[in-house]
Amino acid sequence: MLPTIAIIGAGTMGEALLKGLLRQGVISPQAIIASEPRLERLEALTQHYGIRGTQENASAVREADIVFLSVKPQVMTRVLEDIKNPIRPETLVFTIAAGVRIATIQNALGTNNVVRAMPNTPAQIGAGITVWTATPDVTEVQRQHTLTILHCLGEEVYVDDEHYLDMATALSGTGPAYIYLFMEAMIDAGVHLGFSRWIAEKLVTQTVIGSALYAQQSELHPAALRNQVTSPGGTTAEALYHLEKGGFRTVLSRAIWAAYVRANQLGKNTD
Repeated sequence: MLPTIAIIGAGTMGEALLKGLLRQGVISPQAIIASEPRLERLEALTQHYGIRGTQENASAVREADIVFLSVKPQVMTRVLEDIKNPIRPETLVFTIAAGVRIATIQNALGTNNVVRAMPNTPAQIGAGITVWTATPDVTEVQRQHTLTILHCLGEEVYVDDEHYLDMATALSGTGPAYIYLFMEAMIDAGVHLGFSRWIAEKLVTQTVIGSALYAQQSELHPAALRNQVTSPGGTTAEALYHLEKGGFRTVLSRAIWAAYVRANQLGKNTD
């Protein structure tokens, strides 16, 4: 079983974590302390999950062995100021804030036991992917606790250099938004063709799910999978021609690069 965890910022990802932990039975509800400034949100979480709650960040971390920082980068400086005195030096600090450097956490809190990770929103159903790294000071026991936490959210990939986290932010962390926009565009196109919206949504959603599962299980390169669907002079070839002509790959690549640049900027703003 995991030791006491303080979740600072019980928003979407904070709730995803506590749901995953409780779903897997790796911690008792009373060993989770959520800190959340919105009282109605806090009351809803404590009543639904049976966890402890507080509106004070300092109170949450005082007895925690693991502190999970699930706050926006823009408020990280204030949050670190709140918890720097009550937090114990041996406490494992686990941050998922986009762009915020490990050194920023270490300098603000005076602790070297830091894990930095970038999950994504499918973690809410245990189907996410998280890229993470840890300082050399993180103990083997703390690494095992980290893996237990991450496996509750889905798959994980360890990297030995922090700069990969900003890349992951742009690719997999932000990635679900690209998929949802693509799905939205396909659904709207289906409605334009004449389908009812619910049928278009069902067709598109299952197409995305099935395509992803097939790609995962076939282990073929996406180009090979695309060629399987594309007959010379056929409908798929015509559609792909217009996607390429419209700069689909270029626009997507530029969007991901822009997200990466923004992640770097967020980090500099909190240094």
